Amino acid sequence: NFFKMKPKLLISACLCGSNTKYNGKNNLIKNFELIKNNFELFLVCPEVDGGLTTPRNPSEINGTKVFSNEGLDVTQEFYKGAEIALKTALDNNIKLALLKDGSPSCGSKKIYDGTFSNCKIDGMGITTRLLRNNNIEVYNENEIDLFLKCALNK
Repeated sequence: NFFKMKPKLLISACLCGSNTKYNGKNNLIKNFELIKNNFELFLVCPEVDGGLTTPRNPSEINGTKVFSNEGLDVTQEFYKGAEIALKTALDNNIKLALLKDGSPSCGSKKIYDGTFSNCKIDGMGITTRLLRNNNIEVYNENEIDLFLKCALNK
C-alpha cells in the first residue's frame, strides 16, 4: 500500500556508514539499502551523543563502569548517550532497534570483557540494556535476516 507508514527503526549510525566508531571508521552493513528502503531510520551513536569524540580511545565495560584503554572513566558519557537514544526512541514511538554487537554501548549479545585483551563475553552494552528495560526490541547486525523477517511481518 502506497500510504502505509514505514516502521520506525533506531539504528547505530556506524551501521549506516557514518564514521562514528572509536577508530574514526564505520561498520556499514551489506543490507543497508534494503533497511533504508523499508524503515524510517533514526540514527544514534550513544558514544558520540554522550560527548565522546571520533576518533576516541576504545572503551570497555568493567563491572558497572566503563573505562577507556588508558583508564579514563567514561561511564557518565556512556549513560548520557544511552539516555539520549532512549529519549529518541520514546519521543518517536520506536519499538525496534538495530545496534552494533560487541560495542560497550550497543552490544546485544556480546561485549568485550573489560581487560582490553580482545576477549568477548556474553553481555549487553549500556544503551541496549536501557532500551530493553523499556520494552524496545534490540537486534544486532549478525541477526539481520531474523530482524527483517520479524520486523516486516508485523
